[in-house]
Amino acid sequence: MSDKIAYSRHGDIAVLTVQNPPVNALSQAVRQGLWDGMDRAEADDGVKAVLIVGEGRAFFAGADITEFGKPPMEPHLPVLINRIEASPLLVVASMHGVSLGGGLEVALGCHYRIAVPSARVGLPEVHLGLIPGAGGTQRMPRLTGVEAALDVMTTGRQVKADEAAKLGLIDEVRDGDPKQNGIDYAQSLLGAGAPRRPVSEMDPPAAIDWDGAFEAILARGRGQISPAWCVRAVQAGVEKPFAEGLAAERKIFMDLMATDQRQGMIHAFFSERAVGNLPELKGVEPRSLQHIGVIGGGTMGAGIATSALLSGFQVTLLEMTPEAGEAAHKRIAGNLSGALKRGKISQDKHDAILTSILTVVTNYDALSDVDLVIEAVFEEMSVKKKVFTELDRVCKKGAILASNTSYLDVNEIAACTKRPEDVIGLHFFSPAHVMKLLEIVVADKTAKDVVATGFELGKRMSKISVRAGVCDGFIGNRILSTYRTAADHMILDGASPYEIDKALEDFGFAMGPFAVADLAGLDIGWAVRKRKRAEGIDPRARDSSYADKLCEDGHFGQKTGKGYYDYSAGAKARVPNPDVMPLIEEERAKQGITPRDFTSEEIVRRYMAAMVNEAAKVVGEGIARRPLDVDMTLLFGYGFPRYRGGPLKWADIVGLPELLADMKEYQKEDPYFWQIAPLLEKLVAEGKTFDDLNKAAAA
Repeated sequence: MSDKIAYSRHGDIAVLTVQNPPVNALSQAVRQGLWDGMDRAEADDGVKAVLIVGEGRAFFAGADITEFGKPPMEPHLPVLINRIEASPLLVVASMHGVSLGGGLEVALGCHYRIAVPSARVGLPEVHLGLIPGAGGTQRMPRLTGVEAALDVMTTGRQVKADEAAKLGLIDEVRDGDPKQNGIDYAQSLLGAGAPRRPVSEMDPPAAIDWDGAFEAILARGRGQISPAWCVRAVQAGVEKPFAEGLAAERKIFMDLMATDQRQGMIHAFFSERAVGNLPELKGVEPRSLQHIGVIGGGTMGAGIATSALLSGFQVTLLEMTPEAGEAAHKRIAGNLSGALKRGKISQDKHDAILTSILTVVTNYDALSDVDLVIEAVFEEMSVKKKVFTELDRVCKKGAILASNTSYLDVNEIAACTKRPEDVIGLHFFSPAHVMKLLEIVVADKTAKDVVATGFELGKRMSKISVRAGVCDGFIGNRILSTYRTAADHMILDGASPYEIDKALEDFGFAMGPFAVADLAGLDIGWAVRKRKRAEGIDPRARDSSYADKLCEDGHFGQKTGKGYYDYSAGAKARVPNPDVMPLIEEERAKQGITPRDFTSEEIVRRYMAAMVNEAAKVVGEGIARRPLDVDMTLLFGYGFPRYRGGPLKWADIVGLPELLADMKEYQKEDPYFWQIAPLLEKLVAEGKTFDDLNKAAAA
């Protein structure tokens, strides 16, 4: 019997204790141990019931990720679960921690389920581009009904024990030790003469409008297909005998295994875990972090302060006037009120934060004791330098001085202090208490323990932290500037902003680039364009001024009611702004351009080619250390569809040679913009992919 499963007897109950730390993943050894344990229990004289319980942090957290991508090994999980369910003994699952994916499917294969109040269950396979593949789509609906089961499966959300009990997934919720709970529960079932209760023998649930549900969930997924295919698997379980439903589920599962979406989502899954694992920080201890200063209480500063407060830090926020300080306090209070409503914090915690943990000040000297200070002031170098000069004067030795700059040179900011080794860029994304991405911008003289502290901060704030080097825009905004320029070029050549937005939303982006610009504020891009023009634009670069005219007329997007779109009926009811196309047509005429039609496919291909090309330059120059750093930046900061894995994973999937060939065609029209990344040409010449670089970095 496998050493991953401990067998013990407690009267007439056999206990199978799973011992596969840290989270009892369902590895081959665990599956084999469960099979052997069931055999032993059934052969053990006097045993009437089997209890399956996990040791340590969880019941089963799901599949063993080290087996991903490898040929499956027997016993296969669906067969094991059927074998558990078919046992003549009464089988009980006692659940704690998480029971996810295959872990919940094992529990559903048992006859009864008990859980501690803190337990959580779920079927998150859609996050890997799959559906539950070991009977989850067949058994869960028999307990919960179709609609509740589809809600759990298609969102991949985790369900707390009390809700799971209401849904029928758990029979009893009881505080205490999971093993003792399970033994007591099994004993009570035996004492009451409770029968075996295989879920597979229960009546199937009532049917729903299957086609309607499929289409609605497909639309909600913005192109991701796995949630919608949960509908078809559940439908098979309702309309067919159980064994045929299982076979249909398995076929859908295997079909999805072969899709590009599954490749993309598996890449995203592993990259999310690898992105903060930097060899250069191995063994480097972060500095102590308890008290954080924030300079600027606007939307960004208030969001950063909120994120820090929700993560357990003491926060001192600096504003220039008492009135501005009061406004900042109100913004933070509003953010915290949202967290309170969502159950993220208790009323007591909410009140304590606003009365004693958050301090709003108007004097730099009040920051003398902070461990780390983050400035979130206007995006102008002279303003940043003034702030850092003051911070250098007042902050204690060893305090970390961080800039939330989106574009500016962190080396230049650091140079205005006497401690450049303590300066780092921490680029949050707005709203900072909601958005997951944090770019950690490492300047030339930034100390390693300062970098480690940046990653520690990101971890405590539950951010996806990505290391970036110094350049204009770092990783994300530099790439954004390029693919947005590609969109602007297509506008000049004949596409409309609305055609481009629709094509890219159909591709899977939550919003197209012009809708995003409206959301962020057109004045931001206007300021960047003015700065770059002042610095000097290469005469070979194509430029346009139609967007500037929108800004000159006071149209900055959603915040003013008009931008590329008109929001007079509300943000969700956006319609094209009729002033935009005449400005574009005037620009085309001025530049002597005869507009042409663009297909949706060409829009996506050019847009993505520009994104990939600039991303390859970013990796080739070392601004991003690995392709996966780019992918995570675009996924978590720029709305890139997760099921495509990120721009460089997408490029690998569609084929680098074909993409390079397209770029060379585009280069004939505009050799300045389409300067091809040397790294991309090198990879194609060597027959390699971006993922090969990820694997080399991990070796």
